Formats: sequence, C-alpha cells, structure tokens
Amino acid sequence: MTEQATLPLSGIKVVEFTHMVMGPTVGLILADLGAEVIKVEPLKGDNTRRLMGSGAGYFPMYNRNKQSLCIDLKNEKGHVVAEKLIEGADVLIENFRPGAMDKLGFGYEAMSAKNSGLIYCSLKGFLDGPYQHRTALDEVTQMMGGLAYMTGLPGKPMRAGSSVIDIAGGMFGVIAVLAALEERHRTGKGQEVKSSLFESTAFMVGQHMAQQAVSGNEPQPMSVRTSAWAVYDIFDSADGEQVFVGVVSDTQWRLFCEAFELTEFAEDRSLDANTERVKQRDRILPVIRERFSALSKTDLMAKLDQTGLPFAPINKPSDLFDDVHLNESGGLLDLTLPGGEKTKLPGLPVNMAGRRFGVRQDLPKEGEHSEAALKLAGLSEVEVQELIEAGVIRRA
Repeated sequence: MTEQATLPLSGIKVVEFTHMVMGPTVGLILADLGAEVIKVEPLKGDNTRRLMGSGAGYFPMYNRNKQSLCIDLKNEKGHVVAEKLIEGADVLIENFRPGAMDKLGFGYEAMSAKNSGLIYCSLKGFLDGPYQHRTALDEVTQMMGGLAYMTGLPGKPMRAGSSVIDIAGGMFGVIAVLAALEERHRTGKGQEVKSSLFESTAFMVGQHMAQQAVSGNEPQPMSVRTSAWAVYDIFDSADGEQVFVGVVSDTQWRLFCEAFELTEFAEDRSLDANTERVKQRDRILPVIRERFSALSKTDLMAKLDQTGLPFAPINKPSDLFDDVHLNESGGLLDLTLPGGEKTKLPGLPVNMAGRRFGVRQDLPKEGEHSEAALKLAGLSEVEVQELIEAGVIRRA
C-alpha cells in the first residue's frame, strides 16, 4: 500500500457521481495519484458492477482506491448529505446524460454557489454545440468520428478493441481538472471543466485529417494503408507464431540487413533511403518473409532484441497477466474481485521520481464507506445511524 500523505494529490477531496468507463477513469487517475475519492452510488450500487460480457471488467478496472457511499439522492435528507460532501470537496466528477445532475439539484450553478472553489468536471458525449443534447457512447463517437473507419477494412468499419475514447476522454478530463486546480491557486476560484467523447475522437483522428491536408488524398483505413516505412508488418515464424517488426530509419535498415545477413539489400544503394525502399516493398518483403519463416518466434525476437529494432509478439490481453516486464516493474496491481477472487490489473502507466502508484484501497463493496464518508462530511454518529435506519444510506 502506498502512503497517501506522500502522494502528489494528497489532500484533494473528490466526490464522484459516475458510472461505466469515462467518468470512473477520471476518478481512478486522481485516486491513484493520492486524491481522496468518494464514489457516490445509488442504494442498489452502481449498475456497472453488474454488467456482463465485454462490460464485466469495467468496474474492477476503474474503481480501485475509491470509497463507496450508497445513498438515496432523491430523498431530501440524502440530498442534504450529498450537498455537504460537495461543499467540502475540491472536485466533483459526473458523466450522466445532459441535464441529469441539474434535475437532481447538483448542477454546476447550484453547487458552485455553495462552494466557489469547486472544480466541476462533466464528461459528456459532446462539448457545447449543435450535438450537445445527444446521448453518446464510446462506439457511437468512434463511428461518427472516423476512428472505426480507420480501424476496419474498407466498407467494414470496426471499433477499436478497447474503450479507447472513454479512456482518452477521461484522461483529457483529468488534464482539465489539474489545470483548473493550478488556476485556482492563482484566482482562488473553481470552474466547470468538460471533456467529451466526440471531440476526443476527433483529436485522435487529427493525424489522418492532417495527412489529407498535406497529401491531398483521403486516407485509407489503416488495414490497407500505404505504410510510411518499407518494413512495418506482421511476419510468420517457423513455429506458426507471429511477430510485428518495424524498421523506421535508414540507420535501422543497415542494422537490420547486417543482423539478418541481407547482403544483397545492404549493398544496393537504391535502398539506402526509406522513401526508395517504400517504392520497392514488393521486392523487399517476400525475401524478408522467407528469411523470418526459417526462424522460431523465440530466435527471431532474440535477434531483433539484440539488434535494438522495434518488434512485438502478437499477444492477447490474457498474455499480460504473466508478462515479465509488467510484473517486475510494478505495472500490475493486486486486487480482489467482488466474488473474492484475486487478480492483477494494470496500474497507472506513469513513473514520478522513480515511483509507481499502487493500491491503497481495494475495490470497494457497495456502501463500504458510507458511514465514514458521512462522518467526514460532519455528521454525528447519531445522525448517521438515523439515516441508516431510514434507508437513506446503505452499509456494506
């Protein structure tokens, strides 16, 4: 467990009204960095806890290091309690449909009037504009933002294999929160900050928009693109396994030819420059594929590693549980799943002053910290018990 007092965001209080991935990602990052995050859930708990299929991993991945408060926000007493928490918070996070927080009485205008220093972070489908009323999902904006087009085959758009827009939108939300906290140091005032799925998608495909602006040609899906490099492909090894190899500079090309004894290519001056090699891919790649097909995956990767060239085995997510680097570098964190099973999940992918960020609080049970959170808000033991007996809050 990491000592909270030594963490970068120690002392920052966050109240989180979120579900699914985008909002919880913001709370996760802030919590991993040391903020005290209270996750406000309905009495039955966050519905994300009960998702199945591809959503079964959402709650376990994005809710460590948080405290769970289960409360009836539609009850007048519950509403008052939530307001007290917000009045003492530095940051509020919400990612519900447009207008939902206003209807509950927890909109930005109402809460900033009670806490002028509050940073109010809203995660939405769209920023202000003609689409702002729409409800969006990660996959919706991947489709309308061009990412699914660039990921799939021609005529067959395909979403990316992770909730990349939810996660990226959450990260942009964190950036905005941290910038607002810094600005508050100068002004003493909080502000509303927003991040969105659609604009995050547009930012991520901006490189393809710029490509078209530079080249004058509409970019093709990545699956059939014209590569920027002659060697930037997936190759088969002798044992039927696959390895990705990239040779992305003229220096790397010379090292590559030497390592794999490609004398004909090394001596051919027409291949010295990458632009010329790209033009001769049809000549180069068959020779390389034949050379690689004679080596096992282990031998091929060992030679590439020794030479210092970019390469990667074609892994499944399940392979990462046993990845040597992730395990030895602290990249995987020990967590307990709701059913009691133990697992390891990826930690925050940053290093600050030589330290990684770990687990201070395992995945919270529904209402596990309800009593502690209310006492933190200034309620007495008697008041807390009254709320429990009235069914306004739930204990684990």
